[in-house]
Amino acid sequence: MTQTYSPGEAAEMTGLSLDTLRYYEREELIGPIERLPGGRRVFSEGDLAWIGVVTCLREAGLGISDLQRFTGLLRSTGDPASRVGFLRERRVALIEHMTRMEAALGVLDDKIAHYSALEG
Repeated sequence: MTQTYSPGEAAEMTGLSLDTLRYYEREELIGPIERLPGGRRVFSEGDLAWIGVVTCLREAGLGISDLQRFTGLLRSTGDPASRVGFLRERRVALIEHMTRMEAALGVLDDKIAHYSALEG
């Protein structure tokens, strides 16, 4: 028998709130999540792994629409090249974002140095 987890256990294991799990399911980023006869949701190991993928991509800066597009690509039986292309596009965008953030940190460091010199 496959191990299942209550919504609370899934939230604790993934570090997400119950509201976030419900939102991700509603937006079709995860699931469909199995429901018991009374309507209570139960999460499988596979669901938790899928949530991990979504969480990782979310932390990498993907917005909800990008996540919907990518999860749609993963669920489709279409050409795997489209999935790879999507990830490559997002990788380029993430590198560009990191470059902008590094430049912003440089400016911030300069300001800190300038104002620190005025203190002394």
